[in-house]
Amino acid sequence: MSELATMSCEACQVDAPKVSETELAELIRSIPDWHVEVRDGIMQLERVYKFKNFKLALAFTNRIGELAEAEFHHPGILTEWGKVTVTWWSHSIKGLHKNDFIMAAKTDLLLD
Repeated sequence: MSELATMSCEACQVDAPKVSETELAELIRSIPDWHVEVRDGIMQLERVYKFKNFKLALAFTNRIGELAEAEFHHPGILTEWGKVTVTWWSHSIKGLHKNDFIMAAKTDLLLD
């Protein structure tokens, strides 16, 4: 289990710093199944999870929703037949914050 998964998100304000290139390189090693996507100039973490059917994908989506509400940090989620794409980024700073890496690690734990 990633050490990140044991951490809690901190309140992220508009003026919170984005992760630096050095921090990004270090943090991404803790969540090797995730990759960085840049959309509209905004760095985001993304992972695609595969499932046997829509019912299992939807159940996973619901667990992500519960986690997001508990941490008050919300991802982009695309649920399809047999697949869930999860995208984490900090909307308030339009980029990546340590919270996004924490949430990615916590999302991985939902598979167990």
